[in-house]
Amino acid sequence: MPRPVTVRLEETAETAGRQEGTAKVDAAARGGRGTLSNANGRFERFDAVAFDDGWGQGDEPAPRIETRVQTDKSRTIITRNDSPDISFDRSINPYRGCEHGCTYCFARPTHAYLGFSPGIDFESRILAKPDAARLLEGELGARSYACRPIAMGTNTDPYQPVEKKLRITRGILEVLERWNHPLTIVTKSALVQRDIDILGRMARLNLAKVALSVTTLDRRLARRMEPRAATPEKRLETIKALSAAGVPVGVMTAPMIPGLNDHEMEAILEAAAKAGATIAGYVMLRLPLEIKDLFQEWLAAAVPERAGRVMALIRDMRGGKAYDSTFGLRQRGTGPYADLIAQRFRLATARLGLDISRRPLDITKFRRPLERDDQMALFGD
Repeated sequence: MPRPVTVRLEETAETAGRQEGTAKVDAAARGGRGTLSNANGRFERFDAVAFDDGWGQGDEPAPRIETRVQTDKSRTIITRNDSPDISFDRSINPYRGCEHGCTYCFARPTHAYLGFSPGIDFESRILAKPDAARLLEGELGARSYACRPIAMGTNTDPYQPVEKKLRITRGILEVLERWNHPLTIVTKSALVQRDIDILGRMARLNLAKVALSVTTLDRRLARRMEPRAATPEKRLETIKALSAAGVPVGVMTAPMIPGLNDHEMEAILEAAAKAGATIAGYVMLRLPLEIKDLFQEWLAAAVPERAGRVMALIRDMRGGKAYDSTFGLRQRGTGPYADLIAQRFRLATARLGLDISRRPLDITKFRRPLERDDQMALFGD
């Protein structure tokens, strides 16, 4: 029987006694998670921290943290945005939280809105939207709906491990194919190959594009930084499989982390181009809200010899801060180091033919599916 864990509720604001407790989770209990701790989000008044109460709790192993999936009862499925520095105005996220556990994931702070921790809760408390396909069908059928490409994988990965069983993303693709609705996908998972049949048919109508996020070719670093995502080799194999099926496929070297993986940019782009990628993009590391502390905690534990330099370079690219949310700057950063990375990306993509402008997805084929009743109506009563 797993031992109980003694916790104490403390004010989330910094107090003198805070250092007596810890939000860190025992390594054995984490079991391949990305972050090290599970502090409450910014909206909670109190934080639960573990502490030694003198009863020898350390003698027993902590219970392993298992992934739990809950039902998200959202009444809408298409999310709108008007951000001036991203290329889409609507997206679908079949899941909230992501079991891939990427330490740097900019979506982590959204878990705080749900009353969960952006730390380990984000990667172990997953909210799934089983009604996504039905909701999408209804929203596409609204008379006011105007077609533009829908983006998937913009917040959490639509092909994270639980998708293999739940098939929510698959259901969304089936709806989009019936309506001839264009979509783009970004993923770190080889599971997207399961849906090559749909994506291939849509691609032939210029309705689908897929990008694989490849952050490193170093399998050891990937294991530490993205513990439950596909290996770098699997992601390159997936690029090759999608390309062979006629699906336009790209590579996202994102995020680029100065002093940690940015030296690999050219090698990643070359490997992806060789596998069949025809487009490329990159984003610099973003550390908004709780991610800043979570990432620095991981950095100090995983690569202590580089931690100081990495954070110094990040601040150099963010005007002396860990993060700058200014539109137009948040994706790329500023300063000499940011300019150097941008120049390297431009030169590499030009050399590899990854900078060629591609035709936009076709929005003119969008149509309401003719169901049986509609077909019969053509012949009158």
